[in-house]
Amino acid sequence: MQYPKNLKTVLEYIERNLKTDITAEELARMANYSTFHFCRLFSSIMGSSVSGYILKRRLDHALSEIACGRKAMDVVLEYGFDTYAGFYKAFVRMYGCSPKKYLRIYKEHKVNKTEVVSVYSEKDIRSILEHWDIEKNLPVKDIYIMDGAKVSGNVWTVGNDYILKTGKREALIKNLRIAKELHKLGFSSSLPVLTKDGKEYVDNEEIFVLTHGIKGSPLPKSERFGENRYAFGLEYGKSIAKLHKALKAVQKEVSLDETDLYRHVTNWALPNVKKQNIQWSMGIDESFFDDYVNRFGVLFEKLPKQLIHRDPNPGNILFDKDRVSGFIDFDLSEINIRLWDVCYCATGILSEGSDEAYEKWPEILKGILHGYDQEGKLTKEEKQSVFYVICSIQMICVAYFESKDIYKELAKTNRKMLMYIINKKDEISSMLN
Repeated sequence: MQYPKNLKTVLEYIERNLKTDITAEELARMANYSTFHFCRLFSSIMGSSVSGYILKRRLDHALSEIACGRKAMDVVLEYGFDTYAGFYKAFVRMYGCSPKKYLRIYKEHKVNKTEVVSVYSEKDIRSILEHWDIEKNLPVKDIYIMDGAKVSGNVWTVGNDYILKTGKREALIKNLRIAKELHKLGFSSSLPVLTKDGKEYVDNEEIFVLTHGIKGSPLPKSERFGENRYAFGLEYGKSIAKLHKALKAVQKEVSLDETDLYRHVTNWALPNVKKQNIQWSMGIDESFFDDYVNRFGVLFEKLPKQLIHRDPNPGNILFDKDRVSGFIDFDLSEINIRLWDVCYCATGILSEGSDEAYEKWPEILKGILHGYDQEGKLTKEEKQSVFYVICSIQMICVAYFESKDIYKELAKTNRKMLMYIINKKDEISSMLN
């Protein structure tokens, strides 16, 4: 686990020199790594190859200048494209449509500042761990996201018994509060390990929390999509319903704001997806958006709301053999419709599936819904809303990931998922009949 500490300097250098030749070799020298090692680390952290990242930044800046009225041919030559045709082809591959069509849809193009994930060397992590009275030299390992494609950058396993995490102060403290309240009810929770001076976390420039691990591990993908997928779906659903009962019992203790999902989607995500529908030629009929606004608008007000996990993706649900042993990471918990967690678990599983796995997913979804209904009893309105909540999740993901350069591949995956789910509307809507 070694990261280029001067990654920010490297990215700033790229940004200043987009109109000149930039090679991976010179960037590697700047970061004091071999070219091979630097390229591998860069891709792991930024979610893109060095050349792909530089190309994306050149396209972004060039389009921004064209949108401001500069002559296109002059701009693309300045940014290293031999011809406008070369720029055009690269742009279509990256954005799914021509520059003119893109500007017709979005009217303008602002260059977003690159987000840099905080990076820590093993030496950094071991220095932080000195605040706790635990065995020295325990193995420290990165936790990966996106099915192993990218390091999380803020979560590490420490030996077999601990998890070290950093991130937003408010989210981590909320996580601790919920974990402690759930523990009082006998629910498996990641409780904090107190520091040498008796505190629950280390408060430096960033907050660091060390917690005890929960017995178990995420269910392997092969099991999720295997022969027992419906049975595992039932287990996911029942465990989420049990978690919701516990969360409802501690809801007053944590006192969180309520999220208006329908408003969030209709004001932000849905309009964005409409634009992407044109940009990427997704083929979603306008009637889908009208139906969502009208039908779900009526159902939404009747849906039960409470404290939910908010991020029950399959990596945050731990199994011990064939039973759920606990949930981790309550950083995003909020007051929202309880159906969110049920549907988010299902879409999280789908996001990690291959093309062949898509055919097996409806059985998993059915198992999750039936399992939750057995343990937590879905209302009539909830049963009628499953399709719309799944689409809500997908529209939020499509809009969010497309807005972040490091998540462009995830945006592509979620567009594909949304189109697939829309085509499965009748099957999904009939699962609880």
